[in-house]
Amino acid sequence: MSTATPADSACCLPTFQGPLTTEEAEPLAAVFKAVADPVRLRLLSLIEHTEDGEACVCDLTAPLGLSQPTVSHHLKILVEAGLLTRTQRGRWAYFAVQRPALDEFGSLLRRRRETAA
Repeated sequence: MSTATPADSACCLPTFQGPLTTEEAEPLAAVFKAVADPVRLRLLSLIEHTEDGEACVCDLTAPLGLSQPTVSHHLKILVEAGLLTRTQRGRWAYFAVQRPALDEFGSLLRRRRETAA
């Protein structure tokens, strides 16, 4: 017997209607994995809120209090998930938030949620 009240269930995400397809699940899993780390969420936020919308690793180590190799590792995961772009300029790599990818991720979640309602 469940003791959940309507107020209790309001806090939870609705279940998806039907199973996810492989085409839906794989990119979603990569994005969820990428954003499941607080450091990577902070990186996305820091980069998105820079004056010109991009940042070099050297700009990100101090705000995070992490070493350059650690920040680079997290940036690589975000790039592989399609959430950041990487542009090489001489010996420096600059990273920018891939806004369409974030919007698409949110849109997919909203669509799945709406079909479950």
